[in-house]
Amino acid sequence: MIDSFYSMYRHGFVRVAVCVPHVRVADPEFNTAHTLGLAAQASDAGAAVALFPELGISSYAIDDLLQQDALLDGVISGIGKILEASEELTPVLLVGAPLRFEHRLFNCGIVVYRGRVLGIVPKTYLPNYREFYERRQFSAAGHAVGKEVRFLGETVPFGNDLIFRAENLAGEPTGDQNEPPVCGTGGFALHVEICEDVWTPVPPSSYAALAGATILANLSASNITIGKANYRKNLCASQSGKCIAAYLYSAAGPGESTTDLAWDGHALIYEDGDLLAESERFADHEQVITADIDTERLAQGRMRQTSFNDAAALHREQLEKIRTVDFAFQTPLLATGEGCTDQSQPIGRLQRRVERFPFVPSDAVRRDEQAYEAYNIQVHGLMQRLRATGIEKVVVGISGGLDSTQALIVASHTMDRLKLPRANILAYTMPGFATSPGTRTNAHRLMEAFGVGAHEIDIRPAAMQMFRDIGHPFAEEDPEYDITFENVQAGERTSHLFRLANYNDALVLGTGDLSELALGWATYGVGDQMSHYNVNASVPKTLIQHLIRWIIATSQFDKAASSVLQSVLDTEISPELVPGDGTSDGPAQSTEAKIGPYELQDFFLYHISRYGLRPSKVAFMALQAWGDRSRGPWPEFLPDSRRNEYDLTAIKKWLELFLFRFFQISQFKRTAVPNGPKVGSGGSLSPRGDWRAPSDSSAAAWLDELRKNVP
Repeated sequence: MIDSFYSMYRHGFVRVAVCVPHVRVADPEFNTAHTLGLAAQASDAGAAVALFPELGISSYAIDDLLQQDALLDGVISGIGKILEASEELTPVLLVGAPLRFEHRLFNCGIVVYRGRVLGIVPKTYLPNYREFYERRQFSAAGHAVGKEVRFLGETVPFGNDLIFRAENLAGEPTGDQNEPPVCGTGGFALHVEICEDVWTPVPPSSYAALAGATILANLSASNITIGKANYRKNLCASQSGKCIAAYLYSAAGPGESTTDLAWDGHALIYEDGDLLAESERFADHEQVITADIDTERLAQGRMRQTSFNDAAALHREQLEKIRTVDFAFQTPLLATGEGCTDQSQPIGRLQRRVERFPFVPSDAVRRDEQAYEAYNIQVHGLMQRLRATGIEKVVVGISGGLDSTQALIVASHTMDRLKLPRANILAYTMPGFATSPGTRTNAHRLMEAFGVGAHEIDIRPAAMQMFRDIGHPFAEEDPEYDITFENVQAGERTSHLFRLANYNDALVLGTGDLSELALGWATYGVGDQMSHYNVNASVPKTLIQHLIRWIIATSQFDKAASSVLQSVLDTEISPELVPGDGTSDGPAQSTEAKIGPYELQDFFLYHISRYGLRPSKVAFMALQAWGDRSRGPWPEFLPDSRRNEYDLTAIKKWLELFLFRFFQISQFKRTAVPNGPKVGSGGSLSPRGDWRAPSDSSAAAWLDELRKNVP
């Protein structure tokens, strides 16, 4: 049993390796030695799978030499050495070799683990066009008569219909609530295909994925021609994405025959369409690339994507033919596992990028593309709503904070696109009892910089009347700063905005963001929770910060606008509803001191709402992402002072608060949110879209899991 929180296998991750060894043409002894050398490197890295190229023991481009008994005998001898050496190695080895069965020669992938051949997979589709004429030497998998073969003194499964499943990491629940999960609920289930198989309309791996395989491996030789590498990458990305699986791909490298072809040694690891690792192409040296596959994420994706399961049902007859080979997997241990507090436990530091800001890509090019798309989605959503209603004006409250600033930017772009004057944006700042001089100044600077209709309404007289009407102590100058005191101000602001919209034939533009909806950090029926149309409804706080930084970095507005936008970014996030002592220009309240850092809460939101991951796994991933500020990339225009790190104690504290607020106390607010466009792939919390849940649920199951399984 894997009982350490710090073990990646506890959380459904499986480390895989793709190896590109030196080969020597038609020299099984040399090729075996180099295969074992890289297998040892993969083992030292703690890999659970090590994939090698097609026909790697014989070498690939040797044509009719493949039919020579001396060479084929040498291949068998080499595999015997690999089998013996594998007893001390951690990974399942996938090696390629030509093998004779039933008086036929097959291009095979041999699955070896701990001194045992688990199975042999023949190539399904043999290319016989352009530079490849494999039918001259080989028989296809469909020509085999038997389902088993005798090999090295043992009877082993044979066929392209095999899934190799680590039964102790199968991801199946034990039924014991006190026993921690094994490999999450994803499971380690492996399928093997060979080169051309994935280039066909229906690869064997498609059926295997529908039958439960989570890791698809391709032993390939794959020569290189101009432009082929990108097609190869697109092919692997597409297959991993369509199959909601990991896809491992190898290609022949240094030493392969160049009589008529060339080779680039291209190794790839994909997960659900995302590239996790890639080798150096045209390298003169051998290579091993590694990455950690999240099998639990794959299982969650399949469970949620109903079309995947429809496809499985449609092809049930084919899937029933697939055979499962079970084996007991010995979890790798590293004596000095980096990132693991208990050095006797399995590896702790993930070999995959866990984004600190999952709503904001760390890659600069992707960030620019997504910022462009985010603004256009918001703008086009508002444009359509205005056209549909025949309304040409919007009313928006400007607090001098992030959310209202983002809404103002979107409204400005919208008016520009509709060729309407920005004066049609009726912007109001509405100072209350806790409005700070800094945010009030920013509000006026924003309205001036964007050239909108600028107004100020002091809500304190209306709020005082409400206090008197309901008998609140503050009406008698008693400083009772309770929830009623705060919500009276929020309510007065919203009441003014809606009546202003009535009076001016306008639409109230919402400002509340996705992070606030997740945490229930909004007053029901008023404030950030209510509007006629909310362009920020599915935009989390961290993305809003990034979008505003992007506006500044790309000089989308003039220097005056950029200056005030930077001032907004530098201001403490606050509801500004409770007065301070008057000694500071900034807000007296800190939202993040109350509900936690938004950068952590957005991380939790993404992984729990999108993937449904258990809290202990989310905590493990948060520690990977946020435990050390010196590891991993940061958005380049995020200042050093904002590059934070959090230990497990802090992560657990704020995750516990998130779980309670998200699952137990705030759904009723989300059930009644106004319309707004879905912006990001991280989803939205609209009851009409990505998130539907009861308003009276308990958070006990999530809180119990967190408390039991996170130290």
